[in-house]
Amino acid sequence: MIYTVTFNPSLDYIVSVDDFKLGLTNRTSSELMLPGGKGINVSIVLKNLGIQSTALGFMAGFTGKEIARRLEEEGVASDFIQIEEGISRINLKLKSIDGTEINGSGPKIPKVKVEELMKRLNTMKEGDVLFLAGSIPASMPDDIYSRIMKELKDKGIMIVVDATRDLLMNVLEYRPFLIKPNNHELGEIFEVTLKTREDVIPYGRKLQEKGARNVLISMAGEGAVLIAENGEVYSSPAPKGTLVNGVGAGDSMVAGFMTGWMEKQDYEHAFRMGVATGSVSAFSEYLATRPEVEEVYKQLV
Repeated sequence: MIYTVTFNPSLDYIVSVDDFKLGLTNRTSSELMLPGGKGINVSIVLKNLGIQSTALGFMAGFTGKEIARRLEEEGVASDFIQIEEGISRINLKLKSIDGTEINGSGPKIPKVKVEELMKRLNTMKEGDVLFLAGSIPASMPDDIYSRIMKELKDKGIMIVVDATRDLLMNVLEYRPFLIKPNNHELGEIFEVTLKTREDVIPYGRKLQEKGARNVLISMAGEGAVLIAENGEVYSSPAPKGTLVNGVGAGDSMVAGFMTGWMEKQDYEHAFRMGVATGSVSAFSEYLATRPEVEEVYKQLV
């Protein structure tokens, strides 16, 4: 079984406003509402690529129900834990104003609900795959990623972590199968500036030395680098295309990589699938689909 965890899912209300003016009533020229959150994005892209998963996390109020309903429409199974107070967040994204966003806070997560999630995760079995992605609500313990991985460390579960700074560094000792920092996040960890694909390789190896099995580094227009557990380094420039929507591109890369790995257990194929899937999502209004990914994949061979 494959599971994704989104601690603070959202309804993303994506709008364009022509000639936006502060202090006045503005009207949208386009509107879109989608279920959001890094783990949810991963589940949707996995489904688009032919891989079934179950989305886990917390939901609250009418917005939480709508998130679950929209996932069902997408063909994605979910098993969210219900929070009695508050509502799942709504994130307003203003496409026409330099990617300006106003993100909600989401509900407070009681300790008993965190323990309920831990119990669900403890039912996972050898060979299962778990994606841990995104930020942690302020009401939850900031070591929740490492707590989960410590609980599961001897179960033979493949764990993918897409997080930043301390969240990422604190899980490396538990040997995650895959981590995916971008070059800026990697530079922040080591207090350096990393601009080229060659620049990131020694710092990716440092994360591998600390415990990560595979390090996938996304670099937007510069491309991507994989430092694989087998000792190989794979590097690719970015496929040609026009950036339309960068939201979800990193999540798509992770989903594409793991889809490729589950298909062939081959790092080169997994890497190309990751690069192609992330790129397609960046070039599209919506998240990547299999036919689109296969077309971009051909550019990378």
